[in-house]
Amino acid sequence: MEIAANRKILVVEDDPRLSRSLCEQLEAEGFGTLPVYEGKMAQRAIAHGGFALVLLDLSLPAVDGFELCREIRRKDRNTPVIVLTAFGDMDSKLNAFKLGADDYIVKPVHFQELLAKVHVFLKRAEAHPLAVEHITVADLSIDLNTKAVVRAGKPIDLTPKEFNLLACLARNKGRVLSKDQLAMQVWDDAYGVSPNTIEVYISFLRGKVDKGHLVPLIHTRHGFGYTLDDKQP
Repeated sequence: MEIAANRKILVVEDDPRLSRSLCEQLEAEGFGTLPVYEGKMAQRAIAHGGFALVLLDLSLPAVDGFELCREIRRKDRNTPVIVLTAFGDMDSKLNAFKLGADDYIVKPVHFQELLAKVHVFLKRAEAHPLAVEHITVADLSIDLNTKAVVRAGKPIDLTPKEFNLLACLARNKGRVLSKDQLAMQVWDDAYGVSPNTIEVYISFLRGKVDKGHLVPLIHTRHGFGYTLDDKQP
């Protein structure tokens, strides 16, 4: 039976037993899978494209998962990438997010948790386009369809998670959003996302959106949350 393109998952995992287990369970849920076991094979699969989602190990022969994540984002800013790794340290996690990963799961992998995340990201990707296509705040312009962000005429390169966070703040211009609200709207998880992760992403955004500009747009309301506004709090 042919699997629709929006159900095909690239599984990049060098442990044959885990790869086989993941593929079998995903296929039992109606997904198509392509297992690859090392970096160069993954590069060829990524170049060919056609996947709705990528499951990506970081420790791989030939080309590691960090470089593969970077390559995926050069080619495609929208396909969800879920990292599955034994690296539980914060540096690896933050590096993966900087390179464009959408989520990060430390092994051992609990399939039901993974499946829930797969459904969340695929549902988001299949959602109808928003009625609002552009948001402008002062000299900041956000195109929700092309994912292009420009400030004062200069393009800003954002990872998918950074873009989603900025878009969330922009849709709520002038409104203070708590960390729990951002966790639910951007990560779809009000409890599994640490406050530190949100603080780190706000810092990433400030470095890209506000650095070098006289008027900051991203503001912290201590004890309450964050807001995007061209007016000082």
